[in-house]
Amino acid sequence: MNGIISIEGGVPLTGRVRVEGAKNACLPIMAAALLCAGRVTLREIPGLQDVYTMCRVLKALGAQTAYNAAERTLLIESGSRLAAEAPYDLVRQMRASFLVIGPLLARTGRARVSLPGGCAIGIRPIDLHLKGLKALGAEVIIGHGFIETVADKLRGERIYLDFPSVGATENIMMAAALAEGTTVIENAAEEPEVVDLARFINAMGGRVSGAGTDTIRIQGVSSLNCTDYTVIPDRIEAGTFMLSAAITGGLVTVENVIPAHLTPLIAKLKEAGCEVVEEAAQIQVSRAGPIRAIDVKTLPYPGFPTDLQSPMMALLTLATGTSVITETVFENRFMHVNELRRMGAHIKIEGHCAVISGRRKLYGAPVKATDLRAGAALVLAGLAAQDRTDVSAIHHLDRGYWRFTEKLAGLGAKIKRLEQP
Repeated sequence: MNGIISIEGGVPLTGRVRVEGAKNACLPIMAAALLCAGRVTLREIPGLQDVYTMCRVLKALGAQTAYNAAERTLLIESGSRLAAEAPYDLVRQMRASFLVIGPLLARTGRARVSLPGGCAIGIRPIDLHLKGLKALGAEVIIGHGFIETVADKLRGERIYLDFPSVGATENIMMAAALAEGTTVIENAAEEPEVVDLARFINAMGGRVSGAGTDTIRIQGVSSLNCTDYTVIPDRIEAGTFMLSAAITGGLVTVENVIPAHLTPLIAKLKEAGCEVVEEAAQIQVSRAGPIRAIDVKTLPYPGFPTDLQSPMMALLTLATGTSVITETVFENRFMHVNELRRMGAHIKIEGHCAVISGRRKLYGAPVKATDLRAGAALVLAGLAAQDRTDVSAIHHLDRGYWRFTEKLAGLGAKIKRLEQP
């Protein structure tokens, strides 16, 4: 189904909202379930479009899946035999599908996967994935639109990543979990989702250490066991709701969060004039005064997350003064700028920087989500704008936010989703 999200802006959001399990943790963990010949139970899995797509990928590979949306649980059962090829029509829909190549190679000795798709936010090369798999002993064959890897036996190796790629770190870690000997990944990604994947592998009987630092060590084992695992909360969803309080001048308590995962955003919200109160598993955000202009630079974790750059830009369009956002992770992540301009924002692009001259008001307009996080930014802008905003192409939002409009409505937003055939 297609549709629009229609918003009547100008209402300060108040109340409590609960965050789901992290999309960017769920998907690699679902892929890693292929490493175990048996049943895995995953908890806190949101009913996102990307989750359903990954379920279809796993089924195409021979695994069985059963999702219970009410309980947010997912059962994945991989038998002793798996198919080695992930179908093009599924992989092209979602980049995270490429993460099955590591566990498939480890389990079957062969993996054939189409070149991945996903949001059009940049090149996001897979060369680091392939470099790591080659180092482990795989032969890599690149054909027309697909990549095939073959290995009689994977063997541990020391691997240095030229960039701390999250996906490459995860794929190498999964392949190395069943490799012979020890693998060391240097300049590894440090994101919480990488740590969660390492914990999941260890819960199955793996031996991964150092996750969360720039050096991860994986001692290969001969086989992995079934497990019951709960994924971490989604720091990007949490950050989006924190920014919704800031942009509307409301007071929102975000529940089921790990505050340490949100340190960069908390610091920037305080710098922008918001009050932030942290507790064990919740964060309260409020704003009574004006939004102050700030500068933001996206970086790999523990820096400011690129996935919150677009929503942060929406906030800064209403700041007093001039803000600068520097995007260092993805080269094509300013696609939402033209849509914000339609709402009255004053933004100038200079290379990898967006210079934002704050305005007193935004004005409702018909706008189109160009990717997942751009869609969230436009919804946030609509919450603060004068009059009505209609956001189209909301299928992007369904990839990363579960019951987004319902949760915002629960905080008092005048928002509704209008489905269209």
